[in-house]
Amino acid sequence: MTPEDIQTLFTRDSGEFLFARWGRPIVPIVFGVQDETLATVKGAFEAVVALAGHKMAETDPELGANCMVFFFRDWQELLEVPDLDRLIPDLAPLVERLVSAGANQYRIFRFEKDGAIRAAFVFLQMDKEMSKVPAETLALSQVVQTVLLWSNTAFRSQSPLAVAGDTTVLRPDIAELIRAAYDPVLPGAAQDASHVLRLFARMQPLQ
Repeated sequence: MTPEDIQTLFTRDSGEFLFARWGRPIVPIVFGVQDETLATVKGAFEAVVALAGHKMAETDPELGANCMVFFFRDWQELLEVPDLDRLIPDLAPLVERLVSAGANQYRIFRFEKDGAIRAAFVFLQMDKEMSKVPAETLALSQVVQTVLLWSNTAFRSQSPLAVAGDTTVLRPDIAELIRAAYDPVLPGAAQDASHVLRLFARMQPLQ
């Protein structure tokens, strides 16, 4: 992975470079799944957070849970979740836009004063396409896309995952980038593309 590749992953389609990682331990909570899928999603969080060298916790002292993952069949179901409109301002217009766009997933982030990630909301509409994806693959993909603030175009052309034999795994270059991004010496957020060189310098060459 070159510095240019890294920069592309954090450059939005507006041309703005924006990097952010979690500044506090991640406390995930999952809605709309059975216990076995819940364990799969939490396992994916544990694996990616361990890779990053970051932390998870049982509760966030300010927010309770700071990473909420919603599985549902229809976007309209979100409008029936108690108090969700308090957490997500303009929820109804957002749902309308997502329905119109034919979206089956959406992520919203909240940020600390220094720009690091403070909270995340992950919405997954289990349409026919999404329902075909194995739970392990879906969980790993979503956690990877939540552990950093990637560009909105980062994985349109290539998934962050790869197939190794019969198993779906995190791409080695993406894994190495996540590990580098959580170097405690680095800031939790950056808007200057020169940050790419600091990330690149911390990535181990893949053998």
